[in-house]
Amino acid sequence: MNDFTLWYSAPAADWSQGLPLGNGRIGAVVMASSHREVWSMSEVTFWSGRIDPEHPSEGGKATLEEMRSYFFSGDYDEGDRLAKQHLQPKKRNFGTHLGLCDLVIDFGKKNSSSDEVGSFQRELDLTHALAGAFWKDDDITILREVFASHADDIVASRIWSDAPGGVSFTLGLQAGTESFKVVALDDNTLEFQGQATENVHSDGTCGVWAKGLVKLVISGGTVASRDDRLTVTGADEAWIYFSVSTDYRRTDQEWETENESTLMKALEKGYALLREDHIRDYGDQYDKVDIQLGHKGKSGLATDQRIRLLEQGEGNEDPQLFALFFQYGRYLTIAGSRENSPLPLHLQGIWNDGEACRMGWSCDYHLDMNTQMNYYPTEITNLGESHLPLFRYVEDLAQAGRETARNVYGCEGWVAHVFSNVWGFTLPGWETSWGLNVTGGLWLATHLIEHYEYSQDRVFLENVAYPVLKESAAFYLDYMCEHPRNGWLVTGPSNSPENHFYPDNSREAAQQLSMGTTMDQMLVRRLFEFCLHSVELLNKDEELGRKLEEAISKLPPLQIGKKGQLQEWLEDYEEVQPEHRHLSHMYALYPDNQITPDHTPELSAAARVTLENRMVQEELEDVEFTAALFGLGFARLHDGETAYKHLSHLIGGLCFDNLFTYSKSGIAGAESNIFVVDGNFGGTAVLAEMLLQSYAGEIHLLPALPQAWSTGSITGLRAKGNAEVDIVWENGKPTSTNIHTFSPGTFTICWGNQRTILHAEAGESYYFNSELELVK
Repeated sequence: MNDFTLWYSAPAADWSQGLPLGNGRIGAVVMASSHREVWSMSEVTFWSGRIDPEHPSEGGKATLEEMRSYFFSGDYDEGDRLAKQHLQPKKRNFGTHLGLCDLVIDFGKKNSSSDEVGSFQRELDLTHALAGAFWKDDDITILREVFASHADDIVASRIWSDAPGGVSFTLGLQAGTESFKVVALDDNTLEFQGQATENVHSDGTCGVWAKGLVKLVISGGTVASRDDRLTVTGADEAWIYFSVSTDYRRTDQEWETENESTLMKALEKGYALLREDHIRDYGDQYDKVDIQLGHKGKSGLATDQRIRLLEQGEGNEDPQLFALFFQYGRYLTIAGSRENSPLPLHLQGIWNDGEACRMGWSCDYHLDMNTQMNYYPTEITNLGESHLPLFRYVEDLAQAGRETARNVYGCEGWVAHVFSNVWGFTLPGWETSWGLNVTGGLWLATHLIEHYEYSQDRVFLENVAYPVLKESAAFYLDYMCEHPRNGWLVTGPSNSPENHFYPDNSREAAQQLSMGTTMDQMLVRRLFEFCLHSVELLNKDEELGRKLEEAISKLPPLQIGKKGQLQEWLEDYEEVQPEHRHLSHMYALYPDNQITPDHTPELSAAARVTLENRMVQEELEDVEFTAALFGLGFARLHDGETAYKHLSHLIGGLCFDNLFTYSKSGIAGAESNIFVVDGNFGGTAVLAEMLLQSYAGEIHLLPALPQAWSTGSITGLRAKGNAEVDIVWENGKPTSTNIHTFSPGTFTICWGNQRTILHAEAGESYYFNSELELVK
């Protein structure tokens, strides 16, 4: 094993201890024990629900103007009543992602000593994306390996023994939905099909159909089918192949036969070559970044033990656990989101434990934090290709959102709100208190800006980013209105996800909707300024440029409240829940850079007050994405020790044994600790931002390095401006830095108070010594 292997000496008792695999479309969580192995299978397009037609609002702009007049005059109750009447749709067939099925491998009756320490081990090797397990008793050793191949679009497994004829097991499939059916086509092939239906988020009759095959190949021994299961007896080796396809966005019938073609190609290739091509294809992405955070620490201990020790405060003795968590986040990105994935990562990535599906949550695309955080580390950790499925999704959302902009608001352009699905849902949520987030789609679309700023890809800007963002700008230019008191251009009514406030000192009538929430204004400013820059760069749409320039001059400034905090709303309202899990108005600090310690010290101090006020609440809603947001905020404030504290808590206190992050039971209606993948990605972004930050032409080296990582190295991190950065440091100070530039540009290289200007050419490498002097 290496430093980047999750391993365990005990069997996986349940899903939260299973080890995830994925090829960007098919997911598997492998729960291995000595005498049984279960693969919880998923496919990213396997969704319930359907497209439901939208109905135009009766009021349009006139009603919008009326409800705004109540909010401006302070009559929040009447404004809220009108909003509920005109801007709150009914829940229909929204749907949810669902798990596909379980593949069960049963090796026979387990004896009492089979799982003793030393007789069993399971692992996930991040460097090769391979899950494995072995079990040994006095007579025999059984070894297993499984991977999800992006190169060949298949899940493959090998089972073998150190003794001839030592492999015997029964293989079957267990239903994921009511319609699931399985049949043995012959003695070594199972065929399955089923529809994604459920009754919580849709009417139980609509959803995607899936069809797949499981093929079993053996060397030696026999295989036979009985009761739609396959039984292997006395084999030397066995290989299992799993393929699946769905009818999502398919009007032909070819999807039903794709499995057979995929399977035949895999069988012709053979397991060894499939494995080799899988490792090469995966390594092309994973190997771009290498990280070492000091001595090996406790890497000789099982991963679950290391998590417990970190929770007990021994993280300083195990720096490589943080490196493991970082590479695990990159692994999950590659496993869940490849350049040709049909959909982006949802609430649980591409996996599904069934928990969110059965609740009011839905395993969907939340647009007020979760989906965005899934992609926070993608660019900086050198996985830009994994961003592409999200961009295609945003393009589709923009198409669907035109109808909503017109029907709901009578406006041009496009809009999407608090969440979406795979059916083009862009309406507000069915409760305005959390559902009327009018910048959810825009927030997601800012990832197009991030990708351009990292890549400097002019073709992407002109053909993808600018067309989508231009139409978004068209909506807000049409939708926003001037505040009657100060002439500021504001959004509204909308909420600040998903917080409540008291409009006066009475503390009796909590409200959610208002005009010009800070989050909205931050996002609109980001949008307008980028579109104006694009207009100038692309030399087009001069009239739009003039409108944007005028609108930008009217946008509200960021404000500091009476407690010294960054205001969350246009007015200095009192929070109903100072312990609230959302920190959406920290967007200007991260991922944007409207607030930075160097350029806006007063606003930075206000952002710190906001974060610290939230931290000290005894009833803090302690969930995975909040811990990540704290870490990201303090990293951007160049406070490495506090960022490290929150990252330690995320890994030690909000991770299952398999290092999947979770949302605590009882918060936001969670009925149990529920796996939510955004914490894995948010935590990965925290660590990256502690080591490197880039914005506004600046590259900050080790801006938030904690004492626990005083010596280390990292290679391959990306900086905005199309550059890669390698850093080696000792005693908290960079000893050498390499910057590889792929586009020409001027960078300010920063460490502490030191500054060096670099005029870079494309295709060059620049080496800086410990004094930040350019050597080459």
